[in-house]
Amino acid sequence: MIRPILLGSVFLLAACGIPAAEHVSNSDVQTREAPEPGYVSDSTKRLNAALANRLPLGNQQDFEDASRGFLAAISAPAILDDNGASVWDIAQFDFVTGAAPDTVNPSLWRQSELVAKHGLFEVAPGLYQVRGYDLSVMTIIQGQSGWIIIDPLTNVETAKAALTLVNDTLGEKPVSALLYTHSHADHFGGAKGILPDGAGNVPVIAPQHFSKEAVSENVLAGNHMTRRATLMFGSTLPRTATGHVSSGLGPGLPRGNVSLILPTEELGDGITQKLIDGVKFEFMDMGGTEAPSEFIFYLPEFKALHTAEVASGTFHNVLTPRGAKSRDALAWSQGIDAMLAQYGEVSDIVLASHHWPKWGTDRVKSHLRNQRDIYRYVHDATLRAANSGSGMREAAEQMQAPEFLQTDFGARGYYGTLNHNSKAVYQHYFGWWSGVPADYHKLPPEASAKKYVAAMGGADAVLNQGRQAYEAGDFRWAAEILNHLVFAKAGGQSAKNWLAATYEQLGYQAESGAWRSYYLTGAQELRVGLVARDVANPGSADVLRSVPTRVLLDAMAVRFDGSKISKSPKTLNFIFTDIEENFTIEVNRSTALARPGLSNDPAATLTLTRKAFNKLLSQQAEFGDLMKAGEIDLSGNPLAARDYLTALETPELWFNIVEP
Repeated sequence: MIRPILLGSVFLLAACGIPAAEHVSNSDVQTREAPEPGYVSDSTKRLNAALANRLPLGNQQDFEDASRGFLAAISAPAILDDNGASVWDIAQFDFVTGAAPDTVNPSLWRQSELVAKHGLFEVAPGLYQVRGYDLSVMTIIQGQSGWIIIDPLTNVETAKAALTLVNDTLGEKPVSALLYTHSHADHFGGAKGILPDGAGNVPVIAPQHFSKEAVSENVLAGNHMTRRATLMFGSTLPRTATGHVSSGLGPGLPRGNVSLILPTEELGDGITQKLIDGVKFEFMDMGGTEAPSEFIFYLPEFKALHTAEVASGTFHNVLTPRGAKSRDALAWSQGIDAMLAQYGEVSDIVLASHHWPKWGTDRVKSHLRNQRDIYRYVHDATLRAANSGSGMREAAEQMQAPEFLQTDFGARGYYGTLNHNSKAVYQHYFGWWSGVPADYHKLPPEASAKKYVAAMGGADAVLNQGRQAYEAGDFRWAAEILNHLVFAKAGGQSAKNWLAATYEQLGYQAESGAWRSYYLTGAQELRVGLVARDVANPGSADVLRSVPTRVLLDAMAVRFDGSKISKSPKTLNFIFTDIEENFTIEVNRSTALARPGLSNDPAATLTLTRKAFNKLLSQQAEFGDLMKAGEIDLSGNPLAARDYLTALETPELWFNIVEP
């Protein structure tokens, strides 16, 4: 049998010998309106059916593992915030059961049913997990005096509800330790749901560089990442068979309040052995793999290996669609190999910060080998193609699914994909440029789109070609053609509707939950415009309090628009009385650079506390009100300070992505 070529989550029908579509006359295409939302093309039906026939989707091992040890579930209909608003509806994914509908890739449907299983589960006596109420998973270990909590979910509300479920089911105990496996917000954001009054005397343990890495990404580039995350996680999509069914990594992102308690201890390189509340831990540093700051750990008395997010129940993202620094696929693969060599033979259980555990030493080793090999494969195959002359897109198109992906669902692309991760590997080594001179200084999308539309014969001709590509099942080409039309602001709503219909088919075909949500949110925004709603904010006021002052001033520099100030350069002094830190900001028409220390000749000096500074930056208080309250003292030229502060932009979160 000729297998289809795996391109991320999209399969080439021609490779299976399946006709792309029935013949449609040109006149029919010209007069037809775009399909209504929810329509499934014959091409999509055939593609999804071919995948269902090729994979052993009926294998029950994962379902047995995901249900094993179930103890209890949250009985309330929703997890609420302090104002009574729902941050997580308990039954929102109950529809994901039974046979896959035509609107969902059948492999993704299977994964979505698994991650929707929710409750408190016993992994082994004294070792538990709460799953299905957040994107991530909370692990709980019974110590001598209380609960050791690993990864307190994304926000305060879900973490508090998870801990309540543990106490109500197993008996109430104090929290004796809190561990963060890595520096992503879905693994620390619920800290104050676990320790509402802060660390106190409770040890909070994290990998090296955690404090720096946990805040730097979210503060400097957080607005853009948060906006793209709304597409990646389907934050504005309905939870239906035509909308968001899961992220693949977990059911979805909750709404609510993100918090942060800084670690009381950050571990070092290599392997660190610790006794925490009577429980032996063996930590292995994994920084620079899935996260810049990360560890995994082994529990000798449980013979259990916790792989954090370095090895979970999916092929992860080497470069996340929300945007971040590209990750090192080679180091990632080598990290998994190191844990396999160190702990594979002695582990009876493998569990992680997402998905469900696996039991049995042979299954632990097989899981780690396949996780190691998928990252190494995409790394090596991409560089092999690049070293033979392929550009980024050409290398990605050459990715073939390794044989073990036919049976190991835990390494399939439910979150990251071969196509996307190949491009990330290329970027990691060679940057964004293909090496083709014409690609080096291309026109921006809106300018080039207008020229493409004109060259192709005008808006009507382009729309007609896009329709024909859609009808032929050539959705990637249809998307490219119709996107030119939308970015040229030509073709009106009809062009948007056809592009939306195209995105919808690509979403229905996607095996990656992230790809599906991105396509379907794009379709939604083209049809009805931006759908703004409350989303978890990793740059929240609570997180802001933990950000080093230098990082905050650098974030202010990112927001600085020098065209709004007077021409004369100036320096400003900031004196923070409570933390005994002083900074000079050198302001000119281009930049607002901060450095430690004070200027001898400042235009103005602001004396304040970090608490007041945090209020100002999080827009909890106005500058004038803080001065009146005596929380800010201003000396020197007040116009110089006003000049600088009024040049700081507050970026809008809901900016356009799928339209100009």
